[in-house]
Amino acid sequence: MTMRGDVDDELRARLHEAAGTHRPDRARILARLERGMAQEDRAARPLQFGWLRAVGVTAAVAGILAMGGYGVASLVNDKPPQQTVAVPPMPALTSTPAPSTEATRRAPSPADPAPVDPTPSTSRKPREPSVSPPRTPDAGAPAAGEQDGPLWSDGSVDPHSNDFWAQSNVTLKTREELTTLTVELRIAQTGQVTSTGAWRSLPEADFTLTIAEKAGYLVHTWVLKQGRTVPAGQWVFAGQYNHAGGARDARDDRYAATARTRSEQLAVSGGFARHD
Repeated sequence: MTMRGDVDDELRARLHEAAGTHRPDRARILARLERGMAQEDRAARPLQFGWLRAVGVTAAVAGILAMGGYGVASLVNDKPPQQTVAVPPMPALTSTPAPSTEATRRAPSPADPAPVDPTPSTSRKPREPSVSPPRTPDAGAPAAGEQDGPLWSDGSVDPHSNDFWAQSNVTLKTREELTTLTVELRIAQTGQVTSTGAWRSLPEADFTLTIAEKAGYLVHTWVLKQGRTVPAGQWVFAGQYNHAGGARDARDDRYAATARTRSEQLAVSGGFARHD
């Protein structure tokens, strides 16, 4: 037992001495490890993670050296002290997100001008002359001369007239067919009264129209052509004219109409004053 104990003591002493004189070739170990890891990472990882390999090699070499020292010390001492290997922390991989399209999009400002519609607006068609609704015989007894047998008449200024232009309407209503008809519209010359046209609700080809100035009046005359007839119904004859600026007084304007049925001669006349 004594001899074996001496041998063990001598062996421990030599191992302790060898461990103290051992100098591992760190550069060679690092080079071999780096070559081996580089061959594996070349096929599996992108080139941009090369710095991770260097950190891993350093950590691995540090671990090997520590383990070598730990093994030698375990041979020298029966109860080797515990050793802790510190491995440097790996830096966190962070990626910079691409700028959001929504973040770079400028919010509309209240001062921004509204978009302009490039589509041109269509021009409004000229307004057709309108006719004011005439009085009917049922509205009350007409003034003297406005009705003769089956023929009834009324004179009115169109409501769309203005301070520079006007339209006077003569409305006739007959319960029987007319074989002849002449309508005369007289517009008093109240200042700058000039004709701008005329129209009627009966066919234009059935009448002859003349416009002339006579004794202080602008006169529109419609004459039914021979062989033509006017059927029973309600019809309008309108004269249009310019006048001096401002509201025009139509109390001196007059109209008259003569007609014939199959059995009698008819005549009506009147003015343009409002009927109550």
